[in-house]
Amino acid sequence: MVDINWTVLIQIANFLFLLFVLNTILYKPLRSIIRQRKSKMEGLEQSITSAGRNTEEKGQAFTEGLKEARADGQKRKEAMLQSAVDEEKAIVAGINAKAQEDLAAVKAKIAKDTEAVRNALEKEIDVFANAITEKILGRAA
Repeated sequence: MVDINWTVLIQIANFLFLLFVLNTILYKPLRSIIRQRKSKMEGLEQSITSAGRNTEEKGQAFTEGLKEARADGQKRKEAMLQSAVDEEKAIVAGINAKAQEDLAAVKAKIAKDTEAVRNALEKEIDVFANAITEKILGRAA
């Protein structure tokens, strides 16, 4: 059997004293350091998470801004293109109008010249007729 004597009590007291000293000197500071590290890690994880969210939000905002800028650029391009087409139509219409005016002036001049030549030839018909008759008949009329 086991005899309980005063050495066992000293061992128990020694164990309790050592437990108290180690708890006070070693375990409590270690636990507080571990708690601090854990809270620091949680804070860092939250910071990382919020930074990730901010990055996503900024990326989405950038993407949307880029889409808007592209759409605006496309609208401006189309407006400029339409303006150029309208200007081209106006220039072509002006050139066509000028060409029509020039054509009408040339036709009028040709008609006037034709009429002048016709009048001149009508005045000389008798002279030409007599000359042709003389040549055909071989005599003077």
